[in-house]
Amino acid sequence: MPELPEVEVVRRGLERHVVARSVVGAALHSARVARRHPAGGLDLADRLIGQRLAEVDRRGKYLWLVLEPSLEALVVHLGMSGQLLVVAAGTDRLRHEHARLTFADDGPDLVFVDQRTFGGLALTDLVPDVRGAAAPRPYGVPTPVAHIACDPLEAAFDQPAVVAAMWRRQSAVKRALLDQSLVSGIGNIYADEALWRAGVHGQRLCANLTRPTLSRILDHARDVMVAALDQGGTSFDATYVNVNGASGYFDRSLAAYGQTGRPCPRCGTPIRREAFMNRSSHSCPRCQPKPRGIP
Repeated sequence: MPELPEVEVVRRGLERHVVARSVVGAALHSARVARRHPAGGLDLADRLIGQRLAEVDRRGKYLWLVLEPSLEALVVHLGMSGQLLVVAAGTDRLRHEHARLTFADDGPDLVFVDQRTFGGLALTDLVPDVRGAAAPRPYGVPTPVAHIACDPLEAAFDQPAVVAAMWRRQSAVKRALLDQSLVSGIGNIYADEALWRAGVHGQRLCANLTRPTLSRILDHARDVMVAALDQGGTSFDATYVNVNGASGYFDRSLAAYGQTGRPCPRCGTPIRREAFMNRSSHSCPRCQPKPRGIP
């Protein structure tokens, strides 16, 4: 699944190419792409026509386009392989293309491509941003995003409050980092990288760590995601690309995630892979010793 840096790369590309443009055509090529829109694909396409794309916004891994004059949000679920691409107007239908927006000007079309079809589009209402009240968004947030916590790159992110909430939990610190209702945007890749940088094993209990240690882990999460963003995100294949189809290259800078058997950049010990929450965790046995009692 794309994490915060990959989604932010897409958001920035859309901001350059589609903001302030008016939709004149909306073609949905499959019913599945609109399955999260209760009224169906025909309704979704009809309601997009005539809308102006006022803003592209994001919270954590969630991406949406603000529409005017309806003041609704087009929420884009990227799923495992969803891509938003800008292509020259009139370009032939792409492989795995599921939706296309055309615009009143002569600029490029916006295409949603999804090989594995887990992603999709949906129109939702915008509601006040209760989670980000410290730095309000002019348009609010889509209803499905209202329960999602602020991410570490937001102005409204309250790190001391997040640290306090983590410290009260009798759960593994990696589980807390992946909890999108506590802190959003951090997925498996950047959780592993942040924990490696902090020298903390992901199965250490939050309640057994000091607040400064928890704060340091969040600092590292922010830093590693900023570093990834500067390199276009992490792309292991052609699945995660920006709106021009280019892949990110932060995978070359990963210290722990996906590095099983390779030497730890800090001490040289081979990186280990372990199962955690139905996914893989990567850590250094020497720099990140397991908590007592964990086999």
